[in-house]
Amino acid sequence: MWWINGTSPVNPANKESAIFVIQKGSGLKEIALRLEAAGLIRDRIIFFLYARFGRFEGKIQAGDFRLNPSMSVEEIAQNLTHGTLDVWITIPEGERGTEIADTLKEKIPTFDPSWTIILTQNEGFLFPDTYLIPKDASINSIIIQMKNNFEQKYQSLDTSKTKLSKSEIVTLASLVEREAKFAEDRPLVASVLLNRFQIGMKLDIDATVQYALGYSTEEKTWWRKNLTFEDLKITSPYNTYRNAGLPPTPIANPGIEALRAVVNPADTNFLYYISDKTGHLHFAKTLNEQSANIKKFGL
Repeated sequence: MWWINGTSPVNPANKESAIFVIQKGSGLKEIALRLEAAGLIRDRIIFFLYARFGRFEGKIQAGDFRLNPSMSVEEIAQNLTHGTLDVWITIPEGERGTEIADTLKEKIPTFDPSWTIILTQNEGFLFPDTYLIPKDASINSIIIQMKNNFEQKYQSLDTSKTKLSKSEIVTLASLVEREAKFAEDRPLVASVLLNRFQIGMKLDIDATVQYALGYSTEEKTWWRKNLTFEDLKITSPYNTYRNAGLPPTPIANPGIEALRAVVNPADTNFLYYISDKTGHLHFAKTLNEQSANIKKFGL
């Protein structure tokens, strides 16, 4: 009788829905306690046992759920495994708009191919983070959510020491994000790019060529790794091997550390760097030093 009563609806006549939120990382005991406190189940112990031995525990999703007191424990458990109204989506640092579009296409049922164009138009200002996005979200609401996050993070930067515009900061940060694999390299890469930019020297950034080339069907990536000399000759305003100055727009969406590196770069005279086989960068002031580094690290 205890089990039958505990798995029955709290109030079969009450079909008024409430939104129940499960945060990422929430444990089964916490979820059961909160369901009981919200008046959605009769007994948290019974729900815990039902989910544990019914093998629902590992399938419960994080997100928002529409539940009501007329649901049985079985119905609630089923709902929590696939009835989320929204999904958690993580956007890593350094992804381009087209990569974000690929993620949204996989996660959001309302995705439309036109979203790719809109995301690309906002390149650089789609802040990398983990977002809770409704499954029926519009692209406009997603853009607003990500850009509002960007603006909040950008306001935390101390830009008082730079003469760069906001657009220039974001564009340079996107280059830093793609070029520097390790945190300690970001301020140094920023210094190289700024030193070159300020004297009108071409930036010669591989990532801008990768951006111009687009998706590689051979390597199955948006960032082709094996660039050839012919690739470096591609006619594009984004090719910094052919064009001095910054590319027309950011080439990716930088995180806060890349942005911070641009507004507070290392104070150096470096004009060159190379990456070794582990992804660590080595810097040089002159072409002779650069050549020595290339020889030293076997590139």
